[in-house]
Formats: sequence, structure tokens, C-alpha cells
Amino acid sequence: MTIAYLNGEYLPLEETRISPMDRGFLFGDGIYEVVPSYGGRMVGFGPHIERMTNGLAAIDIRLDWGEEQWQAVCDRLIEENGGGDLGIYLHVSRGADSKRNHAYPEGVKPTVFGYTFEIPPAPVADRSTTKTFSVTTTEDLRWRRCNIKSTALLGNVIHYNQSHGSGSDETILYNAEGEITEAAACNVFIVKDGVVVTPDTDHQILPGITRLLLVEILRADGSIPIEERVITLDELRHADEVWLTSSTKEVAPVVMVDGVPVGEGEPGPLWERAQTLFSEFKYDY
Repeated sequence: MTIAYLNGEYLPLEETRISPMDRGFLFGDGIYEVVPSYGGRMVGFGPHIERMTNGLAAIDIRLDWGEEQWQAVCDRLIEENGGGDLGIYLHVSRGADSKRNHAYPEGVKPTVFGYTFEIPPAPVADRSTTKTFSVTTTEDLRWRRCNIKSTALLGNVIHYNQSHGSGSDETILYNAEGEITEAAACNVFIVKDGVVVTPDTDHQILPGITRLLLVEILRADGSIPIEERVITLDELRHADEVWLTSSTKEVAPVVMVDGVPVGEGEPGPLWERAQTLFSEFKYDY
């Protein structure tokens, strides 16, 4: 039985209830985060909460919570749900109004919800056993504020299901200029001639926490050059290695793009080094 948090209460997930007039239900008017934890240790908790706070401010949801309150909720959810390998889903919507109206209502109390779900064990940097990914590419047709981690994810869902419909694991997106933005549920990295490259963050790209940690870890280590810059679709298709990053995948090797093998068609040596470093230092942030 999963224990969830809803507006100050801890209760079985199946007993949680929100109003059908909640703006999160009606409009996708909210912000969410997913914080991974392994054996009770959270990864990137501070950056996740900072991004949540920034997202709430960007859409003018006023929730007077600091990091300590989020920490207490997360710690309690981990404890109530066994403390194994868990993803902690945190969700704040604007709340329930008495009528459906596009304008932000005044005096509405935000809805705060959280629950946990099982995630796979932390990835291990082993090229012979790691899960690999195949991807398709398509033009990015989502909205132009992808830097906000909104609960309104229909655009991402459509793109994600395009890849699954074609037998792939993910869809890597590019803009009208042929520049890579991100994947439907991940950030994107490529390797070419020993240099790791990832698109810089702007309104087209969610500033992923795993992306942030990996960039900082690689720069601190210094053994692998890394750049944040535009990546073209052509560069993606001719990369030596391609990686996806997300909170539950960490650093995931892509071995097929649009049916064509990446490099030798297997996880590359720089992926192995990057995942090793990430595993070693991910709890430091």
C-alpha cells in the first residue's frame, strides 16, 4: 500500500481525493518534480526544490514553503513507503475555484500532493549489461515555455508515444532550424571526437537536474571536455555517442537513432566514464 501526502495529510494513495474544479485537473495549471532516492538517500534534492520554486514563481502560484518543509514531506514519504529505491513525485496545482475561468483566481489555496513509486536500482556503468535505448527524431511541436516543468504535459506525451508507436524508446526533438532541443522526457548529450556536448538551456529546454549534476560533475573532474551549445540534427546523426539523462535513467546510452547505429552500436567508453563519475558524486549536490 502506497502512502501519499495531500494538503497536510498522509493517507493511502487510493483514498486521496481532489475537487474536479481543481485547476490542475481542468487546465494542467501546476508544477511538478520527481526526486529519485536510493535506500533513503535523495539525489539532487536541493536543485529539484529550487526548480520547483522557480516554476511556481514563473506561473504565479504562491506557496510559502521552504526547503525544510519539502524535506520533511519527502523524508516522511520515504519512511512510510519502505525506504527502498523510490521516485518521489511532488505536485503543486493552483487549487480549486468555484468556477472554471481561464484567469488566475484570487484567494485560492494551492493543492500540494506527493507520492512515491518504485524505480529500478541505480544504474551501473557496465557496457555489457546496461540497458540501451533507441530513439527516433521529429520536429518539436510543444509550447515555447518548456523551461517550466508544468503538469500540462500533453505535448510531451504525444511525442513520447510517437516513439513507442514506432518501436523506439524515446523521441529526440529538434526545432524549425534543425537544432536539437531535448527528448520527450529527457535531456540530450552527444559525444564527438572526445568532447561531450549538450544544448544550452533556454525556453525550449527543461533545465534537467540530472543534466545539471552531470555537467557540474564532468567539469569538476576535468578529464572529459564538455560544451553547452547548439547541436544540429546532422551532428546528432553523426555523433560517436548519444546519451539521454533523466532523474530515473541517470545517464542512458543511445545505440540507435532513426534506425541507424550510433558509433559501433553499443555503449561507448565516455558513457561508461560519465556514468561512473555520476554514480560516485551524485549525492554531493
